[in-house]
Amino acid sequence: MTTTTRNRKLSPDELDSFGRELDEVRARAVAQLGQRDADYIRRIVAAVRWTGLGGRLALMIGAIGGAFVSGLLIPAWIVGVLLLALSKILENMELGHNVMHGQYDWMRDPHLDGKTYEWDIVATGDNWRKTHNYQHHTWTNVRGMDDDIGYGLLRLFPEQRWRPFYLFQPIVAVIFAVLFEWGVAIQDLRLGRWWYGKISNAQMRKNFRPVGRKMARQLIKDYLFFPLLAGPFFLPVLLGNIVANVLRNLWTYTVIFCGHFTADAETFAKESVKNESRGHWYLRQLRGSSNLTGGRLMDLMTGNLSHQIEHHFFPDIPAHRYAAMAVDVRAICARYGQHYNTGSLPRQFGQVVWRILRHALPSRPPVKRARLARSSA
Repeated sequence: MTTTTRNRKLSPDELDSFGRELDEVRARAVAQLGQRDADYIRRIVAAVRWTGLGGRLALMIGAIGGAFVSGLLIPAWIVGVLLLALSKILENMELGHNVMHGQYDWMRDPHLDGKTYEWDIVATGDNWRKTHNYQHHTWTNVRGMDDDIGYGLLRLFPEQRWRPFYLFQPIVAVIFAVLFEWGVAIQDLRLGRWWYGKISNAQMRKNFRPVGRKMARQLIKDYLFFPLLAGPFFLPVLLGNIVANVLRNLWTYTVIFCGHFTADAETFAKESVKNESRGHWYLRQLRGSSNLTGGRLMDLMTGNLSHQIEHHFFPDIPAHRYAAMAVDVRAICARYGQHYNTGSLPRQFGQVVWRILRHALPSRPPVKRARLARSSA
């Protein structure tokens, strides 16, 4: 790992102690799990249900009522879109993401079972559990092992090999943000390997079958079933569903990219995780993650991924506890001389945009740049 002015190098004994202190934070949270957590997630379920119902009703009222009452269509449509987008954001971030991490498995509620929950996007829960819950969280920011580094489309770190394709990445990044749920849906298909003949057509058809079923289900629900309920006035409802999904995509993309691709976030070589200790694992999660400030509303709207560091330390602890746990985590990091990467949404996302623009062009890691400077001196 890189030792910077913001991070003190830890001895093996210090790493062990660092890991033990963070394990104790987790143990205290586990000991407190109970009715308060169950009530919280059930309130989120209700909020998702009622905002979704309100949004769809408002779209319907706007579409049908607007045909007969002048001035009703646009206000009702805007309210409907915002409520539906809010419902989808809460469902994806605070409910789906956290339930599928197994944060509420201890409740033994079949509707909140992390192994079977299916969320409201075109990506299948099973593929996400593999690419995100396992691969990303186990090998966070390890190059060649964590596919979330650029999602196979973007070059965000100088350690990634540059190719001419990346010159277009400012445009690709915008398209990817708008269609983010579709990118997540096809992530595990590894289309590049299929394109180069490393995956057979038969295997690709097999891999695509569950993905295609989920895509079809979502398309029918949002773009056929609900619009057709409005009869000849289906177009505003269809458009409202499209906009709500795009708003959700833009927000989730922003939050997720701020979690790992800010200026101080690091990537790691495969060799660095060989014989990795518990303390070393915590340190990698810390240096590969970044938080967002913004208070309780920000925590809720990001599914508490505003506490990405705590989420990566404790992915199976109910996320609404991260804000309280962050007090101890931050104190531990300060005591061991480790930078706790946090900042406002504009500040952190500005750094993400800089990475997208800067590394669209050829760039070298700081260590290589220093070697070149010494050799040319």
